[in-house]
Amino acid sequence: MLENRLQDVVDELAERIGRSVAVNDPRVHILCASRHFGDEDRVRVRAVLQRDAGSAAAGHILAQGVDRWTGPGVIPPRDDLGMRARLCAPIRWRHQLLGLLIVIDPDGSLSPASIDAVTEATSALAPLMYGDFAARDTERMGREAALRQLLSPSATAREAGRDALTRGGRLPSSRCATVTVARIVGNVSADRAGAVEVALRTGLERVAGDRALWTEFCLDGPVGLLLTCTDRPVPEERLRARASTLLEQMRSVLDGAAECVAGIGETVEGGVARAWMSYEQAAGAARVAGSRPAGGDIVCWGELGALAPLSLIPPDRLTPALLPAPLRALLAQDPSGRLAETLAAYLDHGGSAPRTADALHLHRTSLYYRLRRITELTGLDLSDGDHRLTLHLGLRLHTLMSAAEQG
Repeated sequence: MLENRLQDVVDELAERIGRSVAVNDPRVHILCASRHFGDEDRVRVRAVLQRDAGSAAAGHILAQGVDRWTGPGVIPPRDDLGMRARLCAPIRWRHQLLGLLIVIDPDGSLSPASIDAVTEATSALAPLMYGDFAARDTERMGREAALRQLLSPSATAREAGRDALTRGGRLPSSRCATVTVARIVGNVSADRAGAVEVALRTGLERVAGDRALWTEFCLDGPVGLLLTCTDRPVPEERLRARASTLLEQMRSVLDGAAECVAGIGETVEGGVARAWMSYEQAAGAARVAGSRPAGGDIVCWGELGALAPLSLIPPDRLTPALLPAPLRALLAQDPSGRLAETLAAYLDHGGSAPRTADALHLHRTSLYYRLRRITELTGLDLSDGDHRLTLHLGLRLHTLMSAAEQG
C-alpha cells in the first residue's frame, strides 16, 4: 500500500539523520510520521495524535511561501504555538507540488549530509505520491467543476452539473438548499497566494464535516462556495455560526495577510434544482459584507433590503456611469464626504430631520444648512419622492462601488 511505502521512506530517513520526520500534503495535513527522537514539540504531538497540526501552524508554514519553494528551507519557530524551527523540503513531480517533507531542527544543526539525505528522500517520495495525488486531484477537480455548473445561472450548465453529480452518486434529493460564499477582501501578495487556497479549503472542510447537514463545496478562484441541502430549512443562527467557523479557520491560516467575509443566500425550496438562486444571493451578500457603515463580516441576503438587487451587479460594471448626474455633482464638491454622509443619514431616516440630527449628533441648524447645500449642488428637491429615490439608489450604488474597489 502507498501508506506503507511512504512510511518506509520516512522511517529510513529519520533513523539516518536522527530527527523526527513527517510528510504532509500541500495543505499541511499530515500523511505519515516517524517515531519521535526527543525533539518533538507541541505542534508535532498534536499533528501525530489528531492528524492535524492546527490551522495556525499550517498558516505559519504556508506564510513562508513553501508552495513556491524548489528546495529545502527553514520554517522559523513560533513560541506562541509551541512550535520549534523546522527544515521543510517540497516534494515535487514535474514541478507539481505533492507534499512537504518536514524535519524538526530547533537549533539549525542539521549537517549538510543530513540535508542532502532529506533532498534524496523527496526524490524517492515524489514518484510514489504522484499517482495517488493525480487520481485524487482529478476526482476533486471533476466534483468541483460539476458543483460550479450546478450553481450556474445557465440552465444548460446546471443540467450538465446535475448529471455529473448524479453519476458520482453525490446528488442529494433534499427539499431545501442554501449557499454560503466566502471571499478574500483586497489583494494578496504573491507569496501568500497559495495560502489563500489553503485557507479557503481548510475553512470549507471544517464546516463540511458537520455530519448532520449534507454539504458540498468548491473553489471559484479566490472564492469558496458551500452548498447545504436539507429536508427542512436550517435556522439562520446555525448558518451564521457555520460561516463564523469558516472565517475563523481562514483567518487562522492567513494570519493577518488578508481579510475574509461571507455572504449567505436565502434557503430555497426545490433543492439543488434552485440552489443557483441562493448562490446568486450569497455572492451579492458577500460583495456587500464589510462595506456598510453598520459593518459585519457575515451578511445574509435577507437583511440587505433595497441594497439586495443592486448587489447582483457584477463588480466590473460598477462604474461612475451608473451614478445619477446630480449625485456625481455632489460628490465632486464634497471631498470630505460629510455632505454625502448627511444625505445618506437623512434618506435612511425617511427624511426626518430630528432623527437625522440625533443620529449624526448634529445641531438642527447645522443639519438644515447641509441639506440646503445638498439641494444647491444636486439641483434636486429633497421633498420630492422621485428625487429622493434617485439619490438614495445612487448612494447605495456608490457604497457598492467603494466595496468593489477595496476587494
